[in-house]
Amino acid sequence: MKTPKRIQPLVEDGLVDEVVRQLMSGKEATVYAVRCGSDIRCAKVYKEAAKRSFKQAVEYQEGRKVRNSRRQRAMEKRSKYGRKQQEEAWQNAEVDALYKLDRAGVRVPTPYGCFDGVLLMELVLDGNGEVAPRLNDVHLTQEQALEDHAVMMDYVVKMLCAGLIHGDLSEFNVLVDEYGPVIIDLPQAVDAAANNHAEAMLTRDVENMTEYYGQYAPELLGRNYAGELWSLYEAGDLTPDTVLSGGFEAEEISADVDGLMLEIKAVMKEEQERQERLRELEAGDE
Repeated sequence: MKTPKRIQPLVEDGLVDEVVRQLMSGKEATVYAVRCGSDIRCAKVYKEAAKRSFKQAVEYQEGRKVRNSRRQRAMEKRSKYGRKQQEEAWQNAEVDALYKLDRAGVRVPTPYGCFDGVLLMELVLDGNGEVAPRLNDVHLTQEQALEDHAVMMDYVVKMLCAGLIHGDLSEFNVLVDEYGPVIIDLPQAVDAAANNHAEAMLTRDVENMTEYYGQYAPELLGRNYAGELWSLYEAGDLTPDTVLSGGFEAEEISADVDGLMLEIKAVMKEEQERQERLRELEAGDE
């Protein structure tokens, strides 16, 4: 096929030999199968910010920092240079997350680098050598759903221990090869410690996966994996080997109405006494 304009520089630099075909076009990027020497890899071409339909980029980038203070200031001021740097940071975030998660034991496509808005990475294949399907295109048995859900919860635990939350995890961002689930699409990965929305995003990720696998294994539904996971994380008790049970129950703190009323009365009394002292002082001045 004709080489897309954004991939042409990679062809000229010898990083890509041929564009085989387009694999998909999504809300943030268009993905192609490309030949690099004897290997068939994946080239993810990020769409420009104005053309992306991923509308909550600011929310996801909260807490991200760049090493260069000039770039950081420019990004905060939203200057032309700052917007360009922000786009590069958005794209590089996926590369950084892929390397970090691969080291943490999470199955993700192997990255080969990001070049001018084009991410080169492993093309995940199924047992027949075809492009691996997304989870939403795979029919599962109850046994397989339980097994793969446990694998996904293990990956989410390892991700959180590595300081990351996917932020957009669903059956559309998971591939399934002959060895099981592979997590993809990570440019919006969230810094768990620095993002104020981290808990909500983690909860959504976990519930998305549990509800999907729960279609095939209903016993998963109603389990509180997200609450258990975040509770362990906040307490500093989460490790990469933690196995979630889903049996977590949040503590219910009953309101101490009597105690609250006593505090209110004490404050009112204190204010009344203060006002009386002020009146006495004013009377003395006269």
